[in-house]
Amino acid sequence: MTLRWGVRKGRTSDTTGDEVSDGRIDLCDQSAGIAARDEEAGCETIDPVRTFFITRLHRLASSRRWRVARNGILAGITGGAAASLYRFCIEEATRAALSGYSFLGRHWWALLAWLVAAVIVSLTVWLLLLREPQATGSGIPQVKGYLIARMGMRPTPVVVTRFLGGVGGALFGLSLGREGPSIHIGAAIAKLLARPLRATSEEQDHLVTSGASAGLAAAFNAPVSGILFGIEGLHRSFSPLVIASASTGALAASAVSTLVFGPHPILQFGVVSSLGLSQLWMVMPLGVLAGLVGALVNRILLASQGLARLPGPAGILTAMVGALFAGCMLPQVLGGGEPLIGWAEQTATGIGLVVLMLCAKTAFTAISFGSGIPGGIFMPILAIGTLTGTGYALVLQAWGAPRGDQAILAVCGMAGLLAASVRTPLTSILLTAEMSGSLSHLLPVAVVVILAVFTADALGVPPIYDALLDRMLASEEL
Repeated sequence: MTLRWGVRKGRTSDTTGDEVSDGRIDLCDQSAGIAARDEEAGCETIDPVRTFFITRLHRLASSRRWRVARNGILAGITGGAAASLYRFCIEEATRAALSGYSFLGRHWWALLAWLVAAVIVSLTVWLLLLREPQATGSGIPQVKGYLIARMGMRPTPVVVTRFLGGVGGALFGLSLGREGPSIHIGAAIAKLLARPLRATSEEQDHLVTSGASAGLAAAFNAPVSGILFGIEGLHRSFSPLVIASASTGALAASAVSTLVFGPHPILQFGVVSSLGLSQLWMVMPLGVLAGLVGALVNRILLASQGLARLPGPAGILTAMVGALFAGCMLPQVLGGGEPLIGWAEQTATGIGLVVLMLCAKTAFTAISFGSGIPGGIFMPILAIGTLTGTGYALVLQAWGAPRGDQAILAVCGMAGLLAASVRTPLTSILLTAEMSGSLSHLLPVAVVVILAVFTADALGVPPIYDALLDRMLASEEL
């Protein structure tokens, strides 16, 4: 029998083809076996790690917190875009109103055209509000009512009526702000996302919170204030899910508004000096004064609500006529009040003129807001507060105080009156910082805000939005 070696098999075979083991170790098979075992050991090491991460990601994706955060980002982007568009429209309409009244002052023959336009707009807005009564006024009580009192919300009619009614009022220069309607628009846009996102009832509430926070953040270019308002102004709760919904909505909306309007603060303040500890006594009487004025403003605004109960569009037309007198005699009080804030903080020099502006702005805001036309009071309240702080600064200057403190006292008055009226102290403090672009005055602002809130509480005057919500709920029960 002839033997031959098998090169690969490590075996011998005879001429018949039968293989016979030769007892030698095959090095090729040994190397392949070692490699297979090493690969198997590596897979055993990698697979548990991969499984762990996949499991964690799956749990995260299915968790409530992740869904709230994801929904908040989507609500912030869409609500922020809608609020930014609304802000642009209101700003352009207000500029058109200022130009129109300037033209009307030089050409009185155009008065007839103004009256015809006022009647048409008043009738149109009144008909819109008949179809969607929830679009009247500020919008913040409606959002709070949805979250707290389970009021209904029809998103599409709300958004349409808010846009058309708000722009119509701004075209005539009514003393209304865009912030409350922006909050309502953001909340309504977020509510529209509930069905495609398959949101549960709880997730719908968080969606609306995200949209509302997005509206304020986009209106003011103030993301931190948007977060705090969603927590403090709407829920008065610091639960993790409320914080997550408000934060994601406000931050996403702020990114959108920054792309549209730029990163600069909404109010262009001049140099705001800081007060030392030895000068804090100056702001303490201002805190009490801001609380008193804030309580008075709330009373006036609540009393003016009867104007909306006039038959037909008479209430809205009354506000339009008030705008005509203001536009021809005192155009500084037209619109939300941004130019008036800049004037009071930098150039106001006479106490008599400041008091006149303060009274005129308060009265015109009451007429505009009381008519029921879609529009807010956030910015007019800030303007009234700035005038209050400026008037106080001018009194101190008459007694020998340095003129350089006028800006910081105007800022303190603005924050104090907002806190006294709305009862959102944290939002008032940080909104002032974000709007002015400076953190150097937080301590005196905080002192004024605390004293103003205590004063308003001591007078027994309810927060303006809570009082308006109570009235809405009472009217629905009747």
